[in-house]
Amino acid sequence: MKRYIYLISPQKIRGSNFYNKLSKILKTNKVKYFQLRLKKTTTSELIDASKKIKKITKKNNVKFIINDKPLVAKIVEADGCHIGQKDMNFSNSRKILGRKKIIGITCHNSKKLAITAKKNGSNYVAFGSFFKSSTKKTASRANLSILRWAKKKINMPIVAIGGINSSNYKKILLNGADFIACSNYIWNNKKLDPVSAIDKFK
Repeated sequence: MKRYIYLISPQKIRGSNFYNKLSKILKTNKVKYFQLRLKKTTTSELIDASKKIKKITKKNNVKFIINDKPLVAKIVEADGCHIGQKDMNFSNSRKILGRKKIIGITCHNSKKLAITAKKNGSNYVAFGSFFKSSTKKTASRANLSILRWAKKKINMPIVAIGGINSSNYKKILLNGADFIACSNYIWNNKKLDPVSAIDKFK
């Protein structure tokens, strides 16, 4: 079974309950990447959380990615980091992490950014937001056509992000995405617990 879910953490981690939930989710064998994205936390808290998460991701053969912080990714020996267009630039991130680590780049809805990411040697590109997203209020909108273009023109893994749920994910995969990024639908679902939510992706 191909694993195509790129799971992003909730914006806050509340107690040990989160780690139990994460462990159960990853045991479903549906997640390929897990990204820790905590914008409002101290570096030491981020490192502490990362060390706990790394044990869980490793056990379940999931790639562990840190958002924004290549130095933290290096310290905790994560599998890589994800950088946005306003974060540390690619070459500095690569110098910190070395050749073997994964670096993914946010490309919004831009062919130009995706071509640059490919040229620089990034490991995947992320496009979005495809649907209305509550994780990122100011997210720029992306069109499905960019997925079809990227599939043909840039030979590298493509992650789609933004408002993706069990009702619309098939459309994203059919248009050329290799991975679908989910966060809010899994962690803040009013009807389903996180494991039941992830089970909706067939």
